[in-house]
Amino acid sequence: MRILILNWRDLSHPASGGAEVYTEQVLRRWAAAGHQVTLFAAAVAGRPADEVREGYRIVRAGSRFTVYREARRWWQRHGRGHFDVVIDETNTVPFQAHEWVDDGARTIALVHQTCEEIWHINAPPLLAHLGRHLSLIHLGGGPILAVSASTREALARFGAHDVTVVPEGYEPPDPLPRPAKEELPTAVFCGRMVRYKRPGDVVRAVELARAAIPGLRLWMLGGGPLLDRLAADAPDGVDFLGRVSEQEKHDRMARAHVHLAASVREGWGLVVTEAAALGTPTIAYDVPGLRDSTQAAHGIVVPPRPEAMADHLVQALPGWLEQPPRPLAYGGAHSWDDVAATLLDAVDRHARCPRGPMLVAA
Repeated sequence: MRILILNWRDLSHPASGGAEVYTEQVLRRWAAAGHQVTLFAAAVAGRPADEVREGYRIVRAGSRFTVYREARRWWQRHGRGHFDVVIDETNTVPFQAHEWVDDGARTIALVHQTCEEIWHINAPPLLAHLGRHLSLIHLGGGPILAVSASTREALARFGAHDVTVVPEGYEPPDPLPRPAKEELPTAVFCGRMVRYKRPGDVVRAVELARAAIPGLRLWMLGGGPLLDRLAADAPDGVDFLGRVSEQEKHDRMARAHVHLAASVREGWGLVVTEAAALGTPTIAYDVPGLRDSTQAAHGIVVPPRPEAMADHLVQALPGWLEQPPRPLAYGGAHSWDDVAATLLDAVDRHARCPRGPMLVAA
């Protein structure tokens, strides 16, 4: 098949995350299987406008806000007539490819999460209300694949009825890091320092728990706009390390005794899967996405309040200090080979259906 996928970022983008990991893992396997795969994404400083990586082509143009317009222009000039399937990967705002792909190619939407609460964090009230509803209003028109039950339930509120849950993917590092756990009780947070990840809640939870767990430390891994302010106000025992290498991230996650996650919403919560594969359990807020990955990884979900996270940290950490959990194969997810094959089967199946938007939620 000749497949075009539209995403506002690729894995080279400094703000890339779990959705981009998902995309890269799937696309390189599709390319290795002999399919012609092209990814269109926003421009990245220092990266070429057109390159081949892991067997698939990446075309870059536009910014965070103009990539949608540039994708349509590129299609009109270079894409029309050259693809069998166009996958509209939605991260907050869809490309609306089903409205402008006009040559008979099948359009499919790949939705990582519905982003409902995130709109209200990142935009003024009126824009948030319009964005939340207008960006999702088209989602009920066809069959959908979702990587979590939470995504399926969220999509149902926007009129989607034919939703099938498919596995999330993960590939543990090889070799798997097996360092000794820290001598002092240590928690770790790994994510961008942005409002919807609620890093301040994690800091507050650890600060509260220190009264009952002397010497409790917290490593905050990740960059982002809130980093400098949070680091300047960090209480004793909390270290902000910024964006670190994959090697250091895996090493610290494996050495920590517990991983903490407090996002408003996730599509799945890949960092929970990573931690479990390294032998570190998670305490996470009971919110869409995080509840799916945390329960799959045998972690603990708690009401979304720092006080609740602190209480469960105090209850669970002593047992994990005494006997750390063993690494969980694939962290509760599936191999990327399985995910790529499952999605390709779905794309191929729906590409053969009569013209009309089909939606894949991840």
